[in-house]
Amino acid sequence: MALVNYAAREINCKIVYYGTGLGGKTTNLKYIHSQLAPSTRGELISLATETERTLFFDFLPLDLGSVQGFKTRFSLYTVPGQVEYNASRKLILNGVDGIIFVADSDVMRAKENAESLQNMIDNLAEYNLTLDNIPWVLQYNKRDLANAMSVERMEKDLNIRGVPSFEAVASEGLGVFATLKAISKLILNRLQ
Repeated sequence: MALVNYAAREINCKIVYYGTGLGGKTTNLKYIHSQLAPSTRGELISLATETERTLFFDFLPLDLGSVQGFKTRFSLYTVPGQVEYNASRKLILNGVDGIIFVADSDVMRAKENAESLQNMIDNLAEYNLTLDNIPWVLQYNKRDLANAMSVERMEKDLNIRGVPSFEAVASEGLGVFATLKAISKLILNRLQ
């Protein structure tokens, strides 16, 4: 959960982007990083394999001003989408303050989206967390695909708690900041 440093008057929060492999988690972070002033963001660290997939995580410290005299920092991480890296997925969820579940709108990825959501639920349970006690939002990415599922279907399949959801095309930046703003607001409201 959020780390509060009273001496430095700083609150550090962790946001994790979770979802299937090649669903757009890293694309979200790359877009955010490219749009922010260097004074408000840290270095983007990406560990990728030869196939351009994130192996462990992306980390982007983001300064969002102050809350009640405390400087707030959000660290953004992604989990690897591939099932074989489940131990890393689980480890990255440790200490999470909020989650953005990035679902791939490709109709051929519907089953993978559902499996990834269930995997997230299972991994959260390892830390005694549930979707009822952690802020999370959904991002329906790749809305520009010709074979994109309807938002209604994605809502029915994935939005099991009625959380805020956003349509996105992360490669073009559409919906990226709306999603980040929503989860940040949920986390800050919880901290109050």
